[in-house]
Amino acid sequence: MRSFIFSVSLLALVSLVTFPAFSAYQLDNQLSSLSFISIKKGDIAEVHQFNQLAGSVDDNGKVSFSIDLSSVNTNIPIRDDRMKEHLFNINVFPKATFNAQLDMTKLSAIQVGSSGVMKLTGDINLHGQTQKVMLEVLVANLSDNKLVVSSMKPVIINAQRFALVDGVKKLQELAGLPSISNAVPLSFVLSFKK
Repeated sequence: MRSFIFSVSLLALVSLVTFPAFSAYQLDNQLSSLSFISIKKGDIAEVHQFNQLAGSVDDNGKVSFSIDLSSVNTNIPIRDDRMKEHLFNINVFPKATFNAQLDMTKLSAIQVGSSGVMKLTGDINLHGQTQKVMLEVLVANLSDNKLVVSSMKPVIINAQRFALVDGVKKLQELAGLPSISNAVPLSFVLSFKK
């Protein structure tokens, strides 16, 4: 009996050493960035960002990520206010979310100090609309308790797919612009820690 208990204990210890445990990772907002580019008048591009992000990766690899749309920052306060009211309609839709499932086997294969490219399929919910997207991300394993996930390519958000066209038209009208593109490239660098 003692031999059996010793064997089970040894097996449990070996499995802990061989397969690293993933306690939940939380997004570090201060070290993370999500930016997007708007294009007006055909070829005038401007970079904007969101200041408040939240997210986590749980023990099973479930990714939950949210953007506080009221934190939009275009460096022009009146434009921020117009986007909050007329584009995002933050009183009804205060957040955008992304949910996906990470392949934990691939994640565990990335050694500390190394990085790897992963494909991630998930759902974006924005303005009451949900769309499936496929992302290619670079995952850097900085230490036993720090990960950085960044977009390998920009993600294109199209206003038509998220019922935002009327909001874009309203912004165009308010700013007296001949055009604002409905396609918006989005990039991110997200820092997670245990």
